Amino acid sequence: MGNMKEPYPMEPGFYLMDCMEGMKHFPDDFFDLAIVDPPYGDGNSEIGGGYTVRGMVQPIQDGGTDSGRASTDTRAWNRFAGGTTFRKYITATRPRQEENNKKSIAWDVSPGKEYFQELFRVSRDQIIWGGNYFDLPPTRCFLVWRKLSISENFSMAMAEYAWTSFKGNAKVFEAAPQGTKTEQRFHPTAKPIKLYEWILGRYAKRGMKILDTHVGSASSLIACHRAGLEYWGFEIDPDYFQKATERLEAEKAQQNLFQAMPGSEQEQLTF
Repeated sequence: MGNMKEPYPMEPGFYLMDCMEGMKHFPDDFFDLAIVDPPYGDGNSEIGGGYTVRGMVQPIQDGGTDSGRASTDTRAWNRFAGGTTFRKYITATRPRQEENNKKSIAWDVSPGKEYFQELFRVSRDQIIWGGNYFDLPPTRCFLVWRKLSISENFSMAMAEYAWTSFKGNAKVFEAAPQGTKTEQRFHPTAKPIKLYEWILGRYAKRGMKILDTHVGSASSLIACHRAGLEYWGFEIDPDYFQKATERLEAEKAQQNLFQAMPGSEQEQLTF
């Protein structure tokens, strides 16, 4: 009986829950690796009632007004973000009831220091996308995701940066952003499954426990599932949670069907 496995505070899985509330359930260093993509906005959680859209500060009100903190390009974006065109885009990608439409783009507010204190408490190692927006210790092992389909003349960033707690050298991974004709993108900051498979292949080992505090499109969880790793994921937005759950369950069903085929073997990542 002495070799019985101690029960987990929460079973592995995907939870509709504020990650701050979720992390409170776990003891220090419970997770071997946290791979997270928190909303970083402008890297400042002290917005004072506003929201941010990938670095663009914008008060929550109709019409869109300049926050006083933005550059000329940012002010132009803020006018667009506060206008009807952007609201139509958000409404199309994130259906909500009419009374919630004004709040539907308030998803990109960066977390405060309490979040990082909890994240570092419950996990041994961390990979934090958007790490250049936060006050984190220096690292030489940063990761860069270069987006192959984004040209230098396009308004979107050509690459994204992740801070890591590892002591290795910097690495670059190239892949097109998530979203195809057969699988439409439903989350603004969705990352490709291949990116997370690459991360797990380099920095994870079998038997590890993985945490994602901001699941979004569930690409990270799908990669963990394919690798046979235990994962805990949190998503606070009900719409994203539902769509991400559907995507994750479709992946599981497809993999189960493949396993059931005569002569088939489950494909897993090699660590």
